[in-house]
Amino acid sequence: MKRNNHFLLVLTFMVGLVSVASAAESSNSLASASALAATNELAKVEQQWGIKFSGLFLSAGGNMVDFRYKVLDPQKAALLTKPELKPMLSDQTTGAKLEVPTSPKTGPMRQTTKLPVTGKIYFMLFANTRHHVKSGDKVTITAGDFKIENLIIE
Repeated sequence: MKRNNHFLLVLTFMVGLVSVASAAESSNSLASASALAATNELAKVEQQWGIKFSGLFLSAGGNMVDFRYKVLDPQKAALLTKPELKPMLSDQTTGAKLEVPTSPKTGPMRQTTKLPVTGKIYFMLFANTRHHVKSGDKVTITAGDFKIENLIIE
């Protein structure tokens, strides 16, 4: 009986790990692309900011919101990786605002660099410790002049 419980626990963990890894790595999945309410918004973001939206997921048991994007044009995307930038995620229904947390030892929970690399997937993690936003919520991400509206959390 203990052996079966251990097997089920390991199997459940492995399935969860595979699903999280595939969701985070998939930049072309239909689910990720459908996270934008309007498909023309996708093309606008790619052209204006030099990034391809990869996904917006709840992470860490719902305590974090994981925003992923792939760099298409490093010059345009450089704004998103500036260290002094303070990104914000806003829930369009409730008005709740989530920030990228910063730790004294590790710094902000997002990648920063002077010039991002073409083809690389970057991330921003937003603190959602009070679970203000949930799967299915429509949100806006802003960072300086950068703004993407109508993102749906998967």
